[in-house]
Amino acid sequence: MKKLILDIDTGIDDAMALAYSAGAKTIDLIGVVGTYGNVYTQQSVQNTLNILDMIGKVDIPVYEGEPHAIAKNNFKRSEIGKKIHGQNGIGEVELPQAKRTKEAKSGVNFIIDSVKKYGKDLVIAATGPMTNLGVALKEYPEMAKEIGQIVIMGGALTIPGNVSPFAEANISQDPEAAKLLFESGSPIIMAGLDVTMRSILTQKDTQKWRQISKVGEKYADIVDYYIHIHDETAPTVKGCPLHDPSAIAAIIHPELFDMLPLAMTVETEGPSVGRTIGITEKIREKTPNVKTCINVKKGAVAKDMCDTMAILYAGT
Repeated sequence: MKKLILDIDTGIDDAMALAYSAGAKTIDLIGVVGTYGNVYTQQSVQNTLNILDMIGKVDIPVYEGEPHAIAKNNFKRSEIGKKIHGQNGIGEVELPQAKRTKEAKSGVNFIIDSVKKYGKDLVIAATGPMTNLGVALKEYPEMAKEIGQIVIMGGALTIPGNVSPFAEANISQDPEAAKLLFESGSPIIMAGLDVTMRSILTQKDTQKWRQISKVGEKYADIVDYYIHIHDETAPTVKGCPLHDPSAIAAIIHPELFDMLPLAMTVETEGPSVGRTIGITEKIREKTPNVKTCINVKKGAVAKDMCDTMAILYAGT
């Protein structure tokens, strides 16, 4: 069984990815690292602790990651982030405060120590900015060769970005870290907007959660907020995209995705900063380190996530 670390900025889609991975039977979630993006790092850590407590997964440790991008001195949460995820990051739904707190070890050190311990049996799913991975690679470059897999929710290859015509939000938060990651040689699966915008969750799905348990009802409250915001900001979606859960699905069921092997980089200057793009000089490489998801089986991610979460809710 693969060991999994989640590196997340716990907003609403991260909250779904957290429950999806915690309830999956084929992976062992050994820890979660909170980071900035949808919310500030401290809020991400607290949201994660509260959610794990709610779903009865109090044995999964939570670590605090980096507070801002590698090339910056601070992070300021965007107004659109507040609108999409709510002021508290989880749709303004109030959850009981977790009885435990974060671990003393830093998130970056947890990542490095886990790579050393588990090697090829370790998978990291990063669904926020790539800062923690970038810092870890700077401190321990051997990680690129030792780790089993890194799966990211980030980037866009075949469609425009969601913060500019070129850039997707997670990559744009720290393009330098993402560039470092892509060019490190690490084995990467990129689940970007190309596939996350194809997998949609609707209120028909969340209504089923409400019928399972109080926890299912709480999750439905959180995700319905996200769906309603998308009705306003992206009415053609008719639901909400499964951004971060798609990265988890790519770990559990890679057969659901069409993936393009490609040597990739991230542009860090000019009007196209944050663009995820192939490297021209390496276009003929036989075994590039990145596999980019460009298509996904219709409805499959939503179904698998909902089936997994339904079992999890039934036990709470």
